[in-house]
Amino acid sequence: MKLAEALLERADLQKRLSLLESRLCHNARVQEGESPAEDPRALLAELEQVTCRLEELIRAINLTNAKVADGGETLTALLARRDMLSKKVGIMQNFLSEASATASRATRSEIAIRSTVPVAELRKDTDSLSAELRALDTRIQALNWTTELQ
Repeated sequence: MKLAEALLERADLQKRLSLLESRLCHNARVQEGESPAEDPRALLAELEQVTCRLEELIRAINLTNAKVADGGETLTALLARRDMLSKKVGIMQNFLSEASATASRATRSEIAIRSTVPVAELRKDTDSLSAELRALDTRIQALNWTTELQ
């Protein structure tokens, strides 16, 4: 199984787990004399199966990420860098959106609002970070589809 396939299965199992939680909660209690829409014991058995498989997958994915190296860096290191680049790009985009917002003045006597940073320069830097993020994500995706799950 390729790493990418394991990641897709993990995502499916996580969704299934979330749905199981909801289904369990909806079938936890019924009015006296009624029966639940689904058998809670069957749902609990399914919960056990899903959590066991998810644990196996997560363990294998993490092991694979720690062992696979590309350009002298493990996949774990690449993922950490991608996460932080993504976070930084998002923060910078929000900050620059605020910094570039204009405030209208009805009269010249009103206080002028000005940006505290050179927006155009920082936008170029943020665009470079975004390009770096896209390239890194492409590199990670390629590794995911060419790496066998450990």
